[in-house]
Amino acid sequence: MAERKNILVINAGSSSVKFTVFDMSDEEQLLKGQIERIGLPGWKLDLSMAGESVSDQGPETIDHRAALEKIFDHLQRKGRPLENQEDLLAVGHRVVHGGERFSAPVVIDEAVKAAIRDLFNLAPLHNPPNYEGIVGCEDLLPDVPMVAVFDTAFHYTVRKRGFLYAIPYELYEKDGIRRYGFHGTSHRYVSLEAARLLDRADDPALKMITCHLGNGCSMAAIRGGRVADTSMGLTPLEGLVMGTRCGDIDPAIIFHLIREKGMTPDQIEEMLNKRSGLHGLAGLGTGDLREILPAADRGYERAQYAIHVYVFRLKKYIGAYTAELQGLDALVFTAGVGENAARIRAGACEGLQQLGIEIDSERNQANESIISPDGAEVTVMVIPTNEELMIARDTRDAVDAAG
Repeated sequence: MAERKNILVINAGSSSVKFTVFDMSDEEQLLKGQIERIGLPGWKLDLSMAGESVSDQGPETIDHRAALEKIFDHLQRKGRPLENQEDLLAVGHRVVHGGERFSAPVVIDEAVKAAIRDLFNLAPLHNPPNYEGIVGCEDLLPDVPMVAVFDTAFHYTVRKRGFLYAIPYELYEKDGIRRYGFHGTSHRYVSLEAARLLDRADDPALKMITCHLGNGCSMAAIRGGRVADTSMGLTPLEGLVMGTRCGDIDPAIIFHLIREKGMTPDQIEEMLNKRSGLHGLAGLGTGDLREILPAADRGYERAQYAIHVYVFRLKKYIGAYTAELQGLDALVFTAGVGENAARIRAGACEGLQQLGIEIDSERNQANESIISPDGAEVTVMVIPTNEELMIARDTRDAVDAAG
């Protein structure tokens, strides 16, 4: 029998499933795609491999199990990566919330699935579809190991002083209400890449801040590969200004909206998650900086305010995390905004020379991997994230460790 070398990565969301296949003998991405509009009339599937793009669609409404069946129908066709299931080593599943139980990826068994179900209340929008992806793949691939890779796991090293909220301690003890942090797979990937590029892999003294700036935004303060603090909290709503999420606010605003505006908790939750952040500030019907930045350049004042608030919050966290780390060696930008928006990176670093942070404008505009000047005290970096590859690596390692 040929050595099993391929890993399938599944990211099952509420209305979509993203999938990627890697040949782990050389970490080559063989295929990538997604199926959308799960639970809605008219599903659509797209995939790409070796320069070939394929689309499929249908008028019916499908659930996650049916979506996975359609994905496997395409993956197992002649000439495609899973044509021979004997090549498939494992399936790695992104799971958003691992609570306090999971500090590392884990091979899935009934106890793990029960724990993921128990965490539905902490991540009601994410863990249920993640779970559906797991059980669907188990049914379709009963002899293939399944591995859960948790968004929260990388932040497990944050100490109590960093994750406790100043509310009655019993709410932490009995209900698990604390800061967990998210985007852990992305922060871990770029921190490892940054350490490699700096030739400081496994250096316990390396002090780094990673900035994952996409539609969702979060930061992490990392010392020697271990997270000291991170900006997201019990949910992905806390922290930085994001595309549609508010980030840090005074919680009394919620009570004010209930009493004075007659809003319900569900209405407020929807507003803070989907109509706030850049979307709410700019008033353009979008939280996409690719549209907000040009509007600001045209003189639209609300778009300008939105950018100023966004950058101001970034700078506050950079300063706070530099203090927490007692110095800084590297500042890393990643994800859609972090990798492509030179103006945002420049704004976030402006005026921070006293912290050793400065950038070279030409390198920044060119999106080079190192955008600080030669000899700068802090190396400022732009590193494309690859969460799917990190999940594949973690999946391989978990299966190897399990024997």
